Amino acid sequence: MAALFVMPRRLAALVMLVLAACGNSSVPLAEVPQLPEVTPAELRAELAESAAPVVVNVWASWCAPCRSEAPLLRSAAAEWGGRVRFIGIDVRDTQDEGRAFVAEFGLTALDHRFDPSGAVPRHLGGIGVPLTFFFYPAGELAYLHRGVIDERTLALWIDVIAGAA
Repeated sequence: MAALFVMPRRLAALVMLVLAACGNSSVPLAEVPQLPEVTPAELRAELAESAAPVVVNVWASWCAPCRSEAPLLRSAAAEWGGRVRFIGIDVRDTQDEGRAFVAEFGLTALDHRFDPSGAVPRHLGGIGVPLTFFFYPAGELAYLHRGVIDERTLALWIDVIAGAA
């Protein structure tokens, strides 16, 4: 009977080791600058001038699905940051809440913008959060993903837009 309890302890120890190896990805709040406000026209101009493909993720600190996809976006930005630009747009939030979200998830590899009214995603054709837009260089929209994005879909569309660069 004692052997039955050994396996769960070993499994629990293994899980703890894996979690410890993942480390804490947060950064100090003091390292997160103010998120610059952006209008739809400003973002459109920024996308049109981009020589690189761009992934734009629209999120909010109060959005549970946004929180679940944040680690995946952090990893993708770290992996693809040299070839693809990543922009996070915090909508219908406060500066303090947005900065705290960036710090909590260590999203410093993304360029962040602040859109308190939520006008930017509406202008781009999206409603709700999270939204992930994939743009070819010079700002042509390749794909809009509504809801939580999974690793496979994110990788597929990054490959599509990066292949055009």
